Amino acid sequence: MQVQNIYDSWRAANVFIGWQFFVVFNLHSKYIRLSNWTDLGSIGNDPSMQQPYNESTRIEDLLAERLVRYAELRPCTTAFIDTRTPGSAEKENFTIIGPGVTESPDQYVHIEIPHGFNIGGARQPPDCVNSQHSHETAEVFVVHSGRWVFCLGPNKEDGEVVLGPGDTISLPIHMFRGFKNIGNDVGFLFGVLGGDDPGHVTWAPNVFDNAKEYGLILLEDGSLVDTTKGETIPEGKRPMPPTTEADVARLKRLTAEDLADCVLPHDKLKPVRASGLPEVSEAPIIGTASPDEGLGEGQMTWSHGFHLRQITVAPDGVTKKHTRAEEEVILMYKGQLSIDIADGSVELGPGDVFTVPIGVPRRFANRGSELVEAYVVRGGDHPAAATIVD
Repeated sequence: MQVQNIYDSWRAANVFIGWQFFVVFNLHSKYIRLSNWTDLGSIGNDPSMQQPYNESTRIEDLLAERLVRYAELRPCTTAFIDTRTPGSAEKENFTIIGPGVTESPDQYVHIEIPHGFNIGGARQPPDCVNSQHSHETAEVFVVHSGRWVFCLGPNKEDGEVVLGPGDTISLPIHMFRGFKNIGNDVGFLFGVLGGDDPGHVTWAPNVFDNAKEYGLILLEDGSLVDTTKGETIPEGKRPMPPTTEADVARLKRLTAEDLADCVLPHDKLKPVRASGLPEVSEAPIIGTASPDEGLGEGQMTWSHGFHLRQITVAPDGVTKKHTRAEEEVILMYKGQLSIDIADGSVELGPGDVFTVPIGVPRRFANRGSELVEAYVVRGGDHPAAATIVD
């Protein structure tokens, strides 16, 4: 697999580009952001990142700390250096779990509990663009709504991939990508980034030029200075050097054909009833095989620091009460899912996000008339079977 080989060679070479040698304090959250020295394969398996279940936990505490309703998402419209560039100014960025890669102190972090990965979102009207950039950790998108094109290369010259609702793409590290809503309505993407600290993005050279024209300066610590508001560069801080052609040359160049293994359309998902929880069908997308669950590997098996599956629950389906050894984050796609947990229950609808702590007993139920579809992110690269506690 070409992408797997590219990932292995870059990992073996231990090549890191950008801001890997200093610590950045993320002032808008409780995190202290560290450079990406962590092996992505171990993220999510580190006991220090786990949030064990407390027997005294009550449903109201879990909902307050771990539930984000789609209708209650708090967007940031000044998250990045391209926020004023025509064609990009209307995009909304969301940090749902973890700090993400935002460059704005105005960004609101909904859930600050470390999971070993970040969950975010992007909502954009038709023709709105997210400019070309590169990431230091895995970046995965699940299309919740809309029709999107992902453009490859520093100037979008390396090809494009078009996705629709329910489709998934995993974009390799150290390559330029951008995306645009090409549908007729506002669209929404769920995003998953590897690690508790996904670092900063590397912007294509023209992004710096456009930002300067509209009064924005990116600093080395990843924050923005808005000169149109009279802001100046703080003492002791320096502007981020613009990306050079030499920087561009050090990044990977991949075509749409190269990314064939990185895309899984919704209509190609193959749900299988998981051993021990036959009421839930799971379609592996990212992650290795799980023989204990009777599930094969996902289409994308290289290290992400998390694994991703689609789950479905038929009407009247009710699972046994069970626990998980990993953090489990439910990204709702369709239907109404009930989760009986602690001393109560939570009802989830499309676009809602709920994260269940390690070790907490939970029961999934579809008490409606429509098939439930959700995407589930669990920590670590190697899935483990649920433990039945009924």
